[in-house]
Amino acid sequence: MTEASIPALTQFGKFVATSVVPSAARVAACDAVLDTVGVTLAGSIEPAARLVRDVARAEGGAARCAVLGTGERTSAGWAALANGTAAHALDFDDMCFVSMAHPSAPLVAAGLAAAELADAGGAALLDAYCVGFEVEAVLGRVMNPTHYERGWHATSSLGSIGAAATAARLLGQDAGAATRSMAIAAAEASGLKESFGTMVKPLQAGLAGRNGVLAAQLADTGFGASEHSVDGAQGLLVAMQSRQETLGDGAASLGHAWEIVDGGITVKLYPSCAATHPTIDTLIDLRAEHRFAPDEVEAVDVLVDSVTPTVLTHDRPTTGLEGKFSLHFCAAAAVAHGRVNVQTFEPPCLSDPVIQALLPRITMRVDPGVGVGQPTLTEAVVMVRLRNGTSFERRVRGARGYPDRPPTATQLGDKFRACAERAVSPGVAADALDWLRDLERHLRVAAFSDVLSAVPA
Repeated sequence: MTEASIPALTQFGKFVATSVVPSAARVAACDAVLDTVGVTLAGSIEPAARLVRDVARAEGGAARCAVLGTGERTSAGWAALANGTAAHALDFDDMCFVSMAHPSAPLVAAGLAAAELADAGGAALLDAYCVGFEVEAVLGRVMNPTHYERGWHATSSLGSIGAAATAARLLGQDAGAATRSMAIAAAEASGLKESFGTMVKPLQAGLAGRNGVLAAQLADTGFGASEHSVDGAQGLLVAMQSRQETLGDGAASLGHAWEIVDGGITVKLYPSCAATHPTIDTLIDLRAEHRFAPDEVEAVDVLVDSVTPTVLTHDRPTTGLEGKFSLHFCAAAAVAHGRVNVQTFEPPCLSDPVIQALLPRITMRVDPGVGVGQPTLTEAVVMVRLRNGTSFERRVRGARGYPDRPPTATQLGDKFRACAERAVSPGVAADALDWLRDLERHLRVAAFSDVLSAVPA
């Protein structure tokens, strides 16, 4: 039997159970976990996260796993749902342009919960994160961009299977059980781009984390599932409008090449949809270089690829969540203030008269020459015309925080502290940062909750 004829999930299951994770992948995963815990703490005070916790509290459940930023504990599934929702609540969590997903929100949420269930250490959590990330990357290469273009929110659809892989690894499952875990998760997978700009978008990240934990728990009981759930005649690839309907040799590189090392992770330095980042970066730079004032700007015209308008759907946002999916608003904020941060999407800034005056002067247009040969959502041509007739034009690929322009350790630390201090005291944030930087050496992931609860905010 050739590798290509083996069911996709069988190949995934063997990889999840037996792969040896290289040290470079662990290093990348450690930074990803650190960054994700930071944005989870920041997001824990957001309405979407609070409402999920309210329901979790009402439902009850064994107090086994930590809900970050609260001091509360709940069942593994509810903890993964709560933490995954909080991680994505600000849209400040990382990106992968192969899976076209925010990989870490579901992977870390599921990983933290499963690590507590298994009483596992930091090294095991990092290994589990890596195998989940790689499974998502394989699916992303086969399914995208068609899957994403047709309306599926890959953070949730692919994230459910990646989270199941992460949970399966932490629970010590053999190849057969890991295969069942991912098969169950394939049946749970969903997530719609129509939800962007609403509370459901972060909820979908939380659901992916919960789906992964539940799938692995069920598989541990012997719960059965089809090993053809991904690439069968009526499996996930067909049902979710994959670019290819079979995996082919897509899994051949598993365990030999590692996307987390070779392709890397995009760390967000702005808390908005990643499709806005090339434009934000460019406008901040042009403003700093040419020192023009907002009222000197006659027009900003941004050329984008054909997928970007399906994501950035709000040209006149009325809420902060809509603002995160508005190129017009993000561009106006960058021109108005030379920065885009968490406060940009809070009520005072939403009604800022300088931003409001700029909005009608900003346009977004699809250009067939943009994005050719580049990952979707990563290229833009930004044109600024001033009232005095001066104009600037810049084609940009990617942004600061992308793998070819990664954040420094200092930038990661600064982002972590700024995020964490929305939920905990500066002292606790500093201790948490130190603990996470040394994650691989810690013998019990469960001990992290003691760090967070040391001093109230």
